Amino acid sequence: MAAGGGSPSIVEFFGGEDGYRCGYCRSDTGNVSHGMWAHSMTVQDYQDLIDRGWRRSGKYVYKPIMNQTCCPQYTIRCQALHFQASKSHKKVLKKMLKFISKGNVLKVVSEEEPMDSHIEDVAACDFPYKSESQVSQSELTPLAVDHAERVENEDKDSGETKEEGNVQKVESDSVQICTDKDTPVPAEPSHSAKAVHAPPKPGKGADLSKPLCRKAKDIRKERKLQKLLQSQMGTLEGSQLQGDQAFFLQNSKPKTNQPKNIEDFVFAPLPDDALHKLEVRLVPVSFEDPQFKSSFNQSATLFAKYQMSVHKDTPSDCGENEAEHAPNGPECGYGSFHQQYWLDGKIIAVGVIDILPYCVSSVYLYYDPDFSFLSLGVYSALREIAFTRQLHEKAPDLCFYYMGFYIHSCPKMRYKGQYRPSDLLCPETYVWTPIEQCLPLLEHSKYSRFNQDGKAVDEGRLKELGRVRVLHKRTVMPYNVYKKRRKGPSDEASVQQYASLVGQTCSERMLLFRS
Repeated sequence: MAAGGGSPSIVEFFGGEDGYRCGYCRSDTGNVSHGMWAHSMTVQDYQDLIDRGWRRSGKYVYKPIMNQTCCPQYTIRCQALHFQASKSHKKVLKKMLKFISKGNVLKVVSEEEPMDSHIEDVAACDFPYKSESQVSQSELTPLAVDHAERVENEDKDSGETKEEGNVQKVESDSVQICTDKDTPVPAEPSHSAKAVHAPPKPGKGADLSKPLCRKAKDIRKERKLQKLLQSQMGTLEGSQLQGDQAFFLQNSKPKTNQPKNIEDFVFAPLPDDALHKLEVRLVPVSFEDPQFKSSFNQSATLFAKYQMSVHKDTPSDCGENEAEHAPNGPECGYGSFHQQYWLDGKIIAVGVIDILPYCVSSVYLYYDPDFSFLSLGVYSALREIAFTRQLHEKAPDLCFYYMGFYIHSCPKMRYKGQYRPSDLLCPETYVWTPIEQCLPLLEHSKYSRFNQDGKAVDEGRLKELGRVRVLHKRTVMPYNVYKKRRKGPSDEASVQQYASLVGQTCSERMLLFRS
């Protein structure tokens, strides 16, 4: 992905297709979605797209047709800054600490939460357009961009205007999903960042603004642990703390009458004789990055082992997927990354994440099945929440952790709702709604509009089709100009559908490829 200062997003829209296999209810044709191929995608565009219910699998970006698909998939985000680990979450963190320190963990997979990828929705379905787009690179390289004055004149003028006249040359980099070190241009959060908040009624839920009630026994244990940790502050074997992580170590001391946070576990100092050493490395998805390049073969081998063991893929299925997550691109602060989990010098898990202007978005997780007993799906999700909070220290707008889709009609996917506080995206108005308000509606119907204001509409809806940006014959132009130049049957219905799904803002920034 690019940070927004260079090449624009270029997409091919495929429209809504016939149903295909659903990995949740096992329906052969019940899963229905819209899709498009992203030849390039800026982080701001992808942020706005996921805030309208889209999600990517490699370069394929899809949006379930919510009122038609067999298992409606609602975008879910966790409010990372206010996240409180549950007992089961702390159990996983303690298990990892015990394993690193002593190595004597009972190797039994917990039944409390799925041990598969915590964002497994992208792997649960067969997409009709998973293969590489057939459009050549030369067709995707813009030659010229019309000046605004020329566009307005051509739109008003009934006569033909020469394409060669009064155009501006633009430079174009490689149109692949790539990373960029430049910070995205500050922008107002999209309309979908709004949330419907209502204080809980008496007896209907906890007040998240107040600390949790705690037992005296737990407080005594925490004080004892605090003294123990203070005596071991000089010992950091088995857990490498670098840069900003030191901030969390400093602030991970338990506070009186306050529950322990995930940083207290993740960055806890270990004894001198710790049996194992765990290190988490953040690596840009770029073959130009030395760490990514040097660890690629090991990471690819792990991916193949995971896919064949957990998802029963064949060896030939594994290579292509990995390549989709390994495009070329410069080192960056925003874009696509791998979080590599190194245990004693060996990669045991890789979390694929996107760092976007307002969130960290989980894309996929694959791990060594031999270490399933460590609940790596849950553990990595907790580490990614902690990482989101770490990024927030330097990027104040970045404060959410997106977990993909919440699928209430599939019981095994409901565990995502346990990462609280969290919100679900209304499929009609694209407003965030606390999950506690959504669950009763989903119990009644698998498809539901969460925004209870009957008069509310999608504020980012398409208003002017003529302003949609199109890339046609290597020239960028608004749709009202393209419509006049196009020869052959009208494709207005397809463009209208595309623009309605991505919204007015994205339709004016992204380039819709038309042959």
